[in-house]
Amino acid sequence: MDVDTFLTTNQSSWDRLSSLVGRAGRRVHRLSPSELEELVSLYERTATQLSYARTTYRDPALTATLSSLVARAGAVVYGSRPRTLRALGQFFAVTFPAAVWYSRRFVLASAALLLVPAFVVGLWIANSPRAVEATGPKAVREAYVNQDFEQYYRSAPASEFASHVFTNNVQVSIYAFAAGIAFCLPTAFILMFNGAGVGVAGGLFASVGQQGKFWGLILPHGLLELSAVIIAGGAGLRLGWTLIDPGDRTRRDALADEGRRALAIVAGLVVVFLAAGTIEGFVTGSSLPTWARVGIGALGETVLLSWLVLRGRAAAARGLTGALGET
Repeated sequence: MDVDTFLTTNQSSWDRLSSLVGRAGRRVHRLSPSELEELVSLYERTATQLSYARTTYRDPALTATLSSLVARAGAVVYGSRPRTLRALGQFFAVTFPAAVWYSRRFVLASAALLLVPAFVVGLWIANSPRAVEATGPKAVREAYVNQDFEQYYRSAPASEFASHVFTNNVQVSIYAFAAGIAFCLPTAFILMFNGAGVGVAGGLFASVGQQGKFWGLILPHGLLELSAVIIAGGAGLRLGWTLIDPGDRTRRDALADEGRRALAIVAGLVVVFLAAGTIEGFVTGSSLPTWARVGIGALGETVLLSWLVLRGRAAAARGLTGALGET
């Protein structure tokens, strides 16, 4: 569409977003839960339209107008103040760990949905010749164990590979999170399917006595990567459970409340996936000894879990639950 049609089509939603931002000012509680949900939706849509306008129309006035609107709306959505380094630090020090800690029971359920199939399938294949044969032809299995699995981590320059892995992992986490809206079932399936996939790979290596090689390649990045997928799945499960049991809230209000918390979790996981992708690109396929590569992954996992547990418990003690805009 041309720029005039683009303006005509979207002006009313921009005006509505501007009105909501003006009413919210620096205090999000001036908006009802449904209005806040609408503000977040309009903010995301307008941010996408800004990106589209920049690349398609190259109109300085339009870009400046939308940039200003997105910045003002973002200040409301992400803490009711400009997104300075201090606000960013507050998000990662308080909001993100508080949201994960608040959803910890669903995160544990998510972990069970992923890890139980992984270990069950892995043990089954490792101890059943018939199960091994069912995974594929012998030549394909041998190539996978002896070269393909390891070669995958060296299939592209480290920076390019890390970028590809990061993008893929973020997409998986978004699917696992967003699918929860369908009463948890698609999220549960995604977690179990991915867990079974890990189990198949581990089982094939174990069936030929090469467990050490498998763990040496999967643990450096996999600890952070799987933890992030599990946390995203937990956010999706909590979102879906809210529709099943909204408590003393209406389903709309409950969904808006949990949606703000789930968005905080997904936003925080971007950094975790960035760290996992960097390790996968630069460490997993490197010439470092196995103990060093696994040690780097274990260190990253220790930092993540300590940060989430310690900061999350501290935030909970202050009555915080990690919802975006919470005061």
